[in-house]
Amino acid sequence: MIAAKVRKKLAGFTLDVEFTATAGVTVLFGASGAGKTLTLDCIAGFQRPDEGRILLDDAILYDGASGVNLRPQKRKCGYVFQNYALFPHLTLKQNLAFAADRLPRLERHRRINEMLEKFKLVEVADRKPDQLSGGQQQRCSVARALIGDPALLLLDEPARGLDAPLRADLYEVIRQVRRDFDIPVLLVTHDLAECFELGEEMFILREGRVVQSGPPSKVIARPASLDVAKLIGLYNLLPAEILQLDPQKNTSLLRVGDAQVTGRYYPGRLHGDKVWLCVPQAALRVKPKNGKPAAHQLLAELQSITERPQSLLLDFGDGLSVEAVREQVEPYRHNKEWVIEFPGDSLHVLSR
Repeated sequence: MIAAKVRKKLAGFTLDVEFTATAGVTVLFGASGAGKTLTLDCIAGFQRPDEGRILLDDAILYDGASGVNLRPQKRKCGYVFQNYALFPHLTLKQNLAFAADRLPRLERHRRINEMLEKFKLVEVADRKPDQLSGGQQQRCSVARALIGDPALLLLDEPARGLDAPLRADLYEVIRQVRRDFDIPVLLVTHDLAECFELGEEMFILREGRVVQSGPPSKVIARPASLDVAKLIGLYNLLPAEILQLDPQKNTSLLRVGDAQVTGRYYPGRLHGDKVWLCVPQAALRVKPKNGKPAAHQLLAELQSITERPQSLLLDFGDGLSVEAVREQVEPYRHNKEWVIEFPGDSLHVLSR
C-alpha cells in the first residue's frame, strides 16, 4: 500500500495532495499542469516535498517532520517515464541488466530472461532502442521498471504518442502487470478512456489538489462539482431551477429553459434553488419535432452535427448537445427543429 500526504510549492503552483492506493491500478487523472507528474516525482524521490509523509508498505520514504528522505534508489519504486528513458547506447537486454545490477549474478540472469519472455522481447533482446518499435520500447521500459521487484510501479502517461494498435498492446501489458504483480500501480493520464480501460480507482487532480476520487464509473456518474464536470467533458451543464421536491416519491421537478423535467429527489436542496443540471450527452433522447412538445420536452433548433466513429454529436447551441445513435437520426439530419427528452435517472444537479 502507498499512503502519501505531500505539499510542494513551486513558482505559481502548490501541490497539496493526500491519498492511499492498494494493489491494482489507481489512476491520477487531470489536465496538463494539475500536478500529476509532480506527485509521482515526489513519491519516487526525484522531488523533495516541503512537508508531508510518504509510506510504502511499512517503509517511510519521506517524513518532513523527522527529516527522513530516502534516495530514489532506496525507495523500491519502478518508474516508467513518458519518453521511455532507455539508454540509447545499450541493447534492450543490457538495459535490463543495468536495472538488475544489484541482484546476485545468477538471479540477475534469471530475472532478465524471465522479463524478456514475459513481455515478448526475446527476439529483439540484442537490438538497441532506436531499432525497436514504440511498443517494444514501451514494453522494455515496463520490464526494466519491474525487474528489481519494486513494491510500487509508477507510470507517467505510458500510452502518450502511441497509435491505436500499440496502445491496445500496452493496455494488455498493464493488465498483465496487474495480474502477475501484487503491487500498487499509479498511472498518470489525461485520457478518460484510459481510466475506464485500466483503472480500478481514480483520483481527479485540479490545480494541485485531489477534488474527487472513487471507481471511474461512479466518478463519471456523479461528478462532485462543476469544475470536475467540465474537466471530464461528457456532460451538458444547463442552468435550472428546482420547482418541487418530494422525498416520499423520490422525485423532483426542475425548470430547464421553457421545459419542466422530472428527476430524482436531491437531498439538501430547497424549492427555488438555482442549480446546474448535469446530464451526459449520451443520456439525452432526441426526435424531430412533430406537433407541440410535451411539458417535459425541450424544443431546440439544431445548429450543427459532428461526426464521431460510432455516433453523431448534435449541437443545439447554448451548451446543449446530444450524442445520438447514427442510424436513429441520420434520416432526419436536415431537420432544424428537434424535441429533446431528459431521462430522470440520468439527471444530476450541481451548485451554482
